[in-house]
Amino acid sequence: MELLEALGINLKILFAQLVNFSVLLFVLWRFAYRPVLDILKQRREKVSQGVQDAKAAEMKLNEAKDKEKAVIIEAKKEAQNIIDEATERAETKKQAILDKAKEEVGQVINAEKQKIQQEKADTLKSIKADISDLVVIAVERVMKEKMDSTIDKKIIKEAIKDLK
Repeated sequence: MELLEALGINLKILFAQLVNFSVLLFVLWRFAYRPVLDILKQRREKVSQGVQDAKAAEMKLNEAKDKEKAVIIEAKKEAQNIIDEATERAETKKQAILDKAKEEVGQVINAEKQKIQQEKADTLKSIKADISDLVVIAVERVMKEKMDSTIDKKIIKEAIKDLK
């Protein structure tokens, strides 16, 4: 104890200071450190929650991008299907129009063929009538001049020349 007194340390005051320090430490721990630590803990939790929310938002964003890509791909497929259907319908209509045109051309050709055949038949009838008239005329001449077979041949040749 004397040593403590020689150093200028009073035990009563040291003990009182220890009690005061302990009370101060308890009060600070209870009313200052603990609330500060609780606030820091809450902040840490909020930051952690914010990071988790950011990760979740990023995942949702990626999912939305994937869905957007899928929707775009589906829209392109539908657009291509529509284009293919339109092309197919146009090709069908084109083919129908071509078939109808071919049929009409065929009908016109058949009508013209019939017309030509009719004209040919009329021409042949006319030619036959002319030939029969010529034959009649030639026969009449042969009959009038019935002289000789050489004269008959000569008259027939002249009648044929007249036909040409």
